[in-house]
Amino acid sequence: MMRSLCQSLAAIVVALSGATAGAAQSETVLVFAAASAAPAIRAIADPFTARTGISVTVSGAATSTLAQQIVRGAPAQLVLTAHPRWMTHLSDSRAIDATRRTTLLGNELVLIAPLDGATTLEPSFGFALEAALGRDGRLAIGDPTHVPAGIYARQALTTLGVWASVADRLAPAGNVVAAVTFVARGESPLGIAYRTDAALSDGVRVVGLFPASSHDPVRYDLAPVSANMTPAADAFLNHLRSDAARTVFERYGFRVMAAS
Repeated sequence: MMRSLCQSLAAIVVALSGATAGAAQSETVLVFAAASAAPAIRAIADPFTARTGISVTVSGAATSTLAQQIVRGAPAQLVLTAHPRWMTHLSDSRAIDATRRTTLLGNELVLIAPLDGATTLEPSFGFALEAALGRDGRLAIGDPTHVPAGIYARQALTTLGVWASVADRLAPAGNVVAAVTFVARGESPLGIAYRTDAALSDGVRVVGLFPASSHDPVRYDLAPVSANMTPAADAFLNHLRSDAARTVFERYGFRVMAAS
């Protein structure tokens, strides 16, 4: 009878161990990331998942869209924004743990053209942007009313004194990746995007770099979503600040601002 009892207890322990291991394997982290940073985060997540068994899902979209979804209760555990305005909005809405908000990455703003185009134009004060668009061409940018890349673009063009000349000749996009696509397809002769997005496209080339002094620093802030945090999400948040993640971010062309 004692032997039977021991065997039963052993079976229970094995079953519980299997259940615990299964639970660890099924842990999932949902990251809301600015569209421009989503590919790099996916690349960082793959080896993390292989090592820990924690699955990471990355939802990339315009920062403004992601912030509004989080305020409305979206189940993301982590959020990475491409403009501090929207992270501040989340902080004011008490949706994030503001004490753990970190400026993780930096980026650069560039003027792009189709890969097979011949345009040469360096962004500087009073540069001939309107003329370079031609008679009917439109400038592809993120929607400047809410998309971070568009907000930075409008600020840069205003500083350089050319915003008024092109403000009615825009092809506004829902996010910066879409703006790059407009140019890659030849739907727009020129566009404004982050250097990292231009590098990921095989259909565009960088025409020129916007002076850093022409716009606020392009800044990506990372924070946990207060209501949804889990130990698995904490583990991935820490991983995003690791040396291994830094290597990937830099390979994608980002400037890493914070690390563990």
